[in-house]
Amino acid sequence: MAGALTGLAIGDAMGAPLEGQKSPEKTVTEMGFGGIHNISRGYFTDDTMQALAIAESLIQFRRYCPEDILQRLVRGYLENPRYYGPTSTSFFKLILNGTAPDIAAENVYRKSGGRSNGSVMRGAPIGIVYPPGEVREISLACSALTHRNPVACECSAFFNQLISELCRRSSKDSAYSHALMKCRDNEVFNRLSSPRTYALRPTLDALDATHCAVSVFMETDSPEDAVITVINLGGDADTTGALCGALSGAYYGLNAIPARWRGNLNKIEMIIDIGYRLSEIAKK
Repeated sequence: MAGALTGLAIGDAMGAPLEGQKSPEKTVTEMGFGGIHNISRGYFTDDTMQALAIAESLIQFRRYCPEDILQRLVRGYLENPRYYGPTSTSFFKLILNGTAPDIAAENVYRKSGGRSNGSVMRGAPIGIVYPPGEVREISLACSALTHRNPVACECSAFFNQLISELCRRSSKDSAYSHALMKCRDNEVFNRLSSPRTYALRPTLDALDATHCAVSVFMETDSPEDAVITVINLGGDADTTGALCGALSGAYYGLNAIPARWRGNLNKIEMIIDIGYRLSEIAKK
């Protein structure tokens, strides 16, 4: 289970220098630096920061505690606002101006659609802790804290369902089939049930990002192949990298993630430790 959280951070750090760019001419296979955030080698973005915030809340309370998660997410935004996407930024600005969380989330949804991928990228700890029969409802609720668009919520639930199944030794095909069976949004179901029919578009859109990550994970045979393939699509590479890395880490395990990548990741010991602590409280 620690592989899922570590894989998320690895994919985030691998993709961060490529964020917002076109697919590179030369395939990127190692951690880089620079990019739109001028990020240092091995450093991750808010994808991992938000996932860690949820992980630490789950560990402290041993359950989903939305009030505490919101407080942690707001603190993270204040520390590194430059990383955050449009929906999260709009939501946190309203919160900081005194708007109640429910009203802020509803306002963002009504004004902008709130369909970006921020709630999907942070959800892996929920999949680690909650078993397949419980993970969907918690995932929908956690997404709706900030991202109320039905597609964003459904993508978060689909992704966390996969993480939950994979962390509990399901095969790829079984986990994928179960996630599809529980999907209740037609647009999400149609895209994710026929992944080869649609081009991979690594955008900020929740469904685009989820489609990229799930498709590449299903078609590759190792965390290395998966992460390299997805980040080299460009676009929102830190998020597609984080999602694909989490799925691959959940399925193949921590030790299957290349040691050279783990050795270059900032705060690797802390991330692995949090991953193991999540494993300790995970429900069967």
